[in-house]
Amino acid sequence: MKSGAGGAIMIQITDKNGGTMLSEGFDNEKYIKMQSEHIRERLALFGDKLYLEFGGKLFDDFHASRVLPGFKPDSKVNMLCELADDAEIIIVINSADIEKNKVRGDIGITYDLDVLRLIDAFRGKGLYIGSVVMTRFASQPAAIQFQNKLQNLGIKVYRHYTIEGYPFDVAGIVSDEGYGRNEYVETTRSLVVVTAPGPGSGKMATCLSQLYHDSKRKIRAGYAKFETFPIWNLPLKHPVNLAYEAATADLADVNMIDPFHLEAYGETTVNYNRDIEVFPVLHEIFIRILGESPYKSPTDMGVNMAGFCIYDDEAVCAAARDEIIRRYYSSLCSVRKNEGNPEEIGKVELLMKQVGVSTADRPVCAAALKKQEATGAPAVAIELEGGTIVTGKTSSLLGASAAALLNALKALGGIRDEMHLISPLIIEPIQDLKVNHLGNHNPRLHTDEILIALSICAATNPTAELAMQQIQKLKNCEAHSTVLLSQVDEKVFRNLGVNLTCEPVYQTKKLYHK
Repeated sequence: MKSGAGGAIMIQITDKNGGTMLSEGFDNEKYIKMQSEHIRERLALFGDKLYLEFGGKLFDDFHASRVLPGFKPDSKVNMLCELADDAEIIIVINSADIEKNKVRGDIGITYDLDVLRLIDAFRGKGLYIGSVVMTRFASQPAAIQFQNKLQNLGIKVYRHYTIEGYPFDVAGIVSDEGYGRNEYVETTRSLVVVTAPGPGSGKMATCLSQLYHDSKRKIRAGYAKFETFPIWNLPLKHPVNLAYEAATADLADVNMIDPFHLEAYGETTVNYNRDIEVFPVLHEIFIRILGESPYKSPTDMGVNMAGFCIYDDEAVCAAARDEIIRRYYSSLCSVRKNEGNPEEIGKVELLMKQVGVSTADRPVCAAALKKQEATGAPAVAIELEGGTIVTGKTSSLLGASAAALLNALKALGGIRDEMHLISPLIIEPIQDLKVNHLGNHNPRLHTDEILIALSICAATNPTAELAMQQIQKLKNCEAHSTVLLSQVDEKVFRNLGVNLTCEPVYQTKKLYHK
């Protein structure tokens, strides 16, 4: 153990598997090839058109990349690029989510802004965006305003409405007053990918509505579902599938054996409760629209090939167990911020017991708490590649996050702890600007401010330049804070690719926290 003048503590640890970092266990190239081929096979079954409900995140599936080490966050969109000539994309957004400014927790922007972000990102990959569908439209002012904005940008927008009795009144749903009331989305390509900023947007309903309208137009169309999790051909209690339950604790999703698949084929597969519960209704809807149901089970509807691309089960199990611990801290913090349900905590605690882990299996937590105990102020710990843990303390110049970040860059660059990367002569004018001119009460520098200051120093200071060169090495590192961090610090850690957890404690006893 080493403690330098800068307040860093460096500890060498090893994981429970005997190494210092978790190894990869997922073949990403095989996945992209196998997945695109399987979707082409499913498209061929239906003929004219396939509506593919695309669950999860296309561009930034960080959950998948954490629990399936080797999976790239943009794997799914790269797979779609293999099908670009045949595919067009419909983005679905719930009008009620627009009205209430629902925010994506992982990247911190509202769903309507994420629609714009997704459009730009898809176009940047050379993929064709056909239109946007606003579901559950009820003339919400914000939804109308958003539609006008999209149309002014040259994007086609369609309205779908709430159907009374959905999803159980099949006769009413499959009628001119049900799906027939929705505006028909004009598509030009054979593979129509239906995606959304988040869950509950109405992707499946949009696909089925299109099937209804296509059947009226004598267009042969089909439906399939692409959900990465749960992975249908892994065991029910496999840590990867349990990590999915932890990630969706707020949605009350539960993994289950698919009874329809078991009855039809005598094979045990895994699906989640919502798809299993609604399948009898979907089966009847397919019969009414298509004349027969193409599927005998919810598992049949899926096209996910991820389970076939795991080559090191031990590695993905270890990664999934780590993710469940992170999700536990996330649930604690959500409840502390009055953004979550206390029942989520109990559910994730149960999942931790099922996979045999506790918070003691996350070394950065103990390191951060020990630093806080020694200094009497908030602290942050970061675990680097190789298992080294560095810490940062709160000082008059820097917040704990900024201090830990600088100490991590020093450790990665082999820079002595006592070396100043940024002179106090540079930090103090920034503090003066913050407090005396910009109205901030906290003079300490946040992580974004310290990185900007460091980048300025790098222009003339070779040591600071060396530290800047280490930033990319922070990706996939682990971090823990003894207090809830500001949105600014959370965002910086997220953008750096650092897996952050926090104790569910505010730094002050104020009622209002930014």
